[in-house]
Amino acid sequence: MPEQSNDYRVVVFGAGGVGKSSLVLRFVKGTFRESYIPTIEDTYRQVISCDKSICTLQITDTTGSHQFPAMQRLSISKGHAFILVYSITSRQSLEELKPIYEQICQIKGDVESIPIMLVGNKNDENQNREVDSSEGEAMARKWKCAFMETSAKLNHNVKELFQELLNLEKRRTVSLQIDGKKSKQQKRKEKLKGKCVVM
Repeated sequence: MPEQSNDYRVVVFGAGGVGKSSLVLRFVKGTFRESYIPTIEDTYRQVISCDKSICTLQITDTTGSHQFPAMQRLSISKGHAFILVYSITSRQSLEELKPIYEQICQIKGDVESIPIMLVGNKNDENQNREVDSSEGEAMARKWKCAFMETSAKLNHNVKELFQELLNLEKRRTVSLQIDGKKSKQQKRKEKLKGKCVVM
């Protein structure tokens, strides 16, 4: 299948078991799987709108292990936006994102124009929290990226995460206008088009 230029590629990185696949599956399919199945690499597609036309949001769910450095480099070089996931219950998983972030900087150069979200997943497990949300925020500031805490299990901030990531895209207008459904705001704008408002 030839790659289309109107694909918008989002790459999800993070240590094994932090919930990368859970976040992606919750977003794309609305499902949550309790069991952990390690991923090598999966790609999910979803139709979104970009620059007023339809394009494909291609989400690459990468492996949590570091066995495939070439795949990781390729994912970074092809990616338009990145989601870096750690688990709030594992300080180690936050540490493991540092070399990935450095590699994104190395391959992409100026990361300030690239949408990157640092995500603390599993915030439904507050009782086992090892990473405070303020630490996540501090790391995001240091990396000049956006930050959010999510729970794939409770579907907390999952859609918001992807919408926020697309909002960070400055080079084109991308939004989660799925299934051609227009938001209320867009409908209202279209209704008002071509009508004079007398004040």
